[in-house]
Amino acid sequence: MILKSDSMVYSNIAECLYQLAPHEGYTQSLLDGVRFMRSNRPLKNTSVLYEPSIVIICQGRKRGYLGDEVYIYDAQRYLVLSVPLPFTSETEASPDKPMLGIAIRLDALVIAELVTMLEASGEYGFEAPRGMLSSPLEEPLADATLRLLRALSSPTDAHILAPFIVREICYRVLTGEQGGSVRTALSHYGQFGKIAKALNRIHANYADALEVGSLASEAGMSAPAFHVHFKAITQTSPIQYIKSTRLHHARLLMIRDGLTAAAAASRVGYESPSQFSREFKRFFGRPPAEEVRTMKASLDLLPPTHLVDIAVPH
Repeated sequence: MILKSDSMVYSNIAECLYQLAPHEGYTQSLLDGVRFMRSNRPLKNTSVLYEPSIVIICQGRKRGYLGDEVYIYDAQRYLVLSVPLPFTSETEASPDKPMLGIAIRLDALVIAELVTMLEASGEYGFEAPRGMLSSPLEEPLADATLRLLRALSSPTDAHILAPFIVREICYRVLTGEQGGSVRTALSHYGQFGKIAKALNRIHANYADALEVGSLASEAGMSAPAFHVHFKAITQTSPIQYIKSTRLHHARLLMIRDGLTAAAAASRVGYESPSQFSREFKRFFGRPPAEEVRTMKASLDLLPPTHLVDIAVPH
């Protein structure tokens, strides 16, 4: 149940986002790491790749599909990713009621400091970590989101106030209903932490010749154990994860930089253009050239590289 006061907060958030995100797609805010989201149309079965982030939707609805799990994020629930994950998304939106939201990239240093302080307080424990979850959007977090949007409407406020409000939002997430799981995941404890480091290594070096055996060795695991823990977090195998990461980045290169399929394939680590084209079509459902034409027809601006997600037409 949404109280009248909560409805007013959501209405004010939506009003701010209408101003800050006047066009479809992603709009970079005045603060690095924070972007606004808008879609005026529904989108089905779109392959996306998110980095560690908090995604708050104030109008419309998005669904994320990872393995057998469905994650809903809308005006009642926000999404948190503690590790970079590829998944499939759907967006509910219309011209009369566009999807409006904000995406906040997680700063590892800020998170580490907050987790350390919370742990020292003795008031907060840890729970089983998860790479992706949706959690209730409680009033303190909604209020902080509104204040952030208002601060990002002014260059001076964005420079001076917004970083502190982002820090507060991270604090609210870490102490929310599923904060224990988020804290454990973002602290990179235990086996989850070892896989998280492997995922970050893949994303930093996706164009290199990445051997699963080497990744397992770096994680201090046997190859079989590495596969088991990797799939438990990502719902896919290490090989498929590496492949999807390369394909997402290649798609972005072709759309953003105008690279040919062969050039993009080489840039992300493929030696065979024909193999790249086969795997691209199998993954995205269309050959590279057709995918690029389709996406460019609906994109006016392109998303920054720090979040390889073109689920929302620009």
